[in-house]
Amino acid sequence: SNLHTAFFFFQAEDGIRDAQESRGLGDVYKRQVQETPGTVPPGRVPRHKDIVLLGDNIDVARPGDEVEVTGIYSIRLDHSLNAKHGFPIFSTVIEANYIRRVAEAQLQELPDEDKNEIKRLAKLPNISKLIINSIAPSIYGHNHIKTAIALSLFGGEAKDIQGKHRIRGDINLLLLGDPGTAKSQFLKYIEKTFHRCVYTTGKGASAVGLTANVHKDPQTREWTLEGGALVLADKGICLIDEFDKMNEHDRTSIHEAMEQQSISISKAGIVANLQARCAIIAAANPVKGRYDSQLSFMDNVDLTDPILSRFDILCVVKDEVDPDVDFQLATFVLNSHIKNHPNNKNKEGVKFLEDIETTHRTNNTISQDLLKKFILYARQYVKPRLSEINKDKLTKFYQELREESRNSGGFNVSIRHFESIIRMAEAHAKMYLREYVRDDDIDLAISVMLESFIQSQKFSVAKIIKKKFSKYIRVREDTNSLLLHILGRLVRDQIQYMQILSLSLIHI
Repeated sequence: SNLHTAFFFFQAEDGIRDAQESRGLGDVYKRQVQETPGTVPPGRVPRHKDIVLLGDNIDVARPGDEVEVTGIYSIRLDHSLNAKHGFPIFSTVIEANYIRRVAEAQLQELPDEDKNEIKRLAKLPNISKLIINSIAPSIYGHNHIKTAIALSLFGGEAKDIQGKHRIRGDINLLLLGDPGTAKSQFLKYIEKTFHRCVYTTGKGASAVGLTANVHKDPQTREWTLEGGALVLADKGICLIDEFDKMNEHDRTSIHEAMEQQSISISKAGIVANLQARCAIIAAANPVKGRYDSQLSFMDNVDLTDPILSRFDILCVVKDEVDPDVDFQLATFVLNSHIKNHPNNKNKEGVKFLEDIETTHRTNNTISQDLLKKFILYARQYVKPRLSEINKDKLTKFYQELREESRNSGGFNVSIRHFESIIRMAEAHAKMYLREYVRDDDIDLAISVMLESFIQSQKFSVAKIIKKKFSKYIRVREDTNSLLLHILGRLVRDQIQYMQILSLSLIHI
């Protein structure tokens, strides 16, 4: 977008007044609106149109916002095309009268019924469990990843230290694992759920496409600045799939954006500092295609320490063979195909396979529409603060974890991970709409950090670390899920025994 200072000529009844008397100064902001990616028909390129903003409409919206524009569709003489072709050519623009940001409008138009429902849910003792179960309900298992995504969606609180130093509040997340473990499906779910997201892939994104681009405007022939994906995702989430396929130069360009949350540009005489206050959720594959538990984390991934230290949570997804889990997963996928078939939607009497555990999990969720409103409300109105927490436990855990990281050979633990624990605790407090961070919020944040650290270790070392840090692992879990899992396993074993017994009687 270009900011121009334009001259307006006011026409009187008897003609044009003298230029010295009638000339007035005003700001004109020219912007380009484009269709949102979700509304573009298949096989078509998103359409775009230039809009002209005047007066108070100039600073209403920022690049990347979803807006509703009300204006006058008009034509203008394009002097550059006129000089090029030798005959008059007119371009069409929209002269905007009113602009409304959709995200703010949704929050302002949130009915009192929804606000009361959100406050009622926040008082439930297991609301965090309900929210985690509601994350990507079409994906089976991966409780650790869903917990990390829920914390990233709610986010922590940014701190501004005397206007000189800013500490980010967004939680960055890296999903690393075997193919076919629903990493890309998680990213697509976040894109559909969160109110402001920009989705890109490693091969299709360059350093310029992620940060900012400088080019010449075709009409004014002046150098202009265009924001990339991280700038467009300001105060939102930037999703990067196939993170390991990016060039090393392109990955290096986002170092500043991941920690300082700004992008510094110095090109073609333009020196600028752009805001990129967004969380980054990336998905990557191991070096050899599949994760090898006999190797360390650094040997499995082709990423450097500077960029790994900027991720608050590392989730390692392994496709391991487990008969019970495989049975539940196959049953879940079959039921999902049966339920979502076009001819079976909104129909009663459709038969599903027996799956006690999935039925229990489905009942302990909240609707996706209410989840979106819950996240929007919590991020806007809830600002939790650190107060009476067990500071000795937090500092001692960081001291022990740092010592263990030096000896075990996993990823290096730095002071950034200590700040990550604080951010995760604030995000967990937001799920309960609390104004203060409590010890149970710290316990969950320590548990998530410890789980990330254990997953990144060799198989032999992970058992030793898990036993050593067992006192920090969160004990308060939902015992009903464990009991249902054991009950379902006993029922399947009994059915299998009865089938074998009946076959043996037939042979006798």
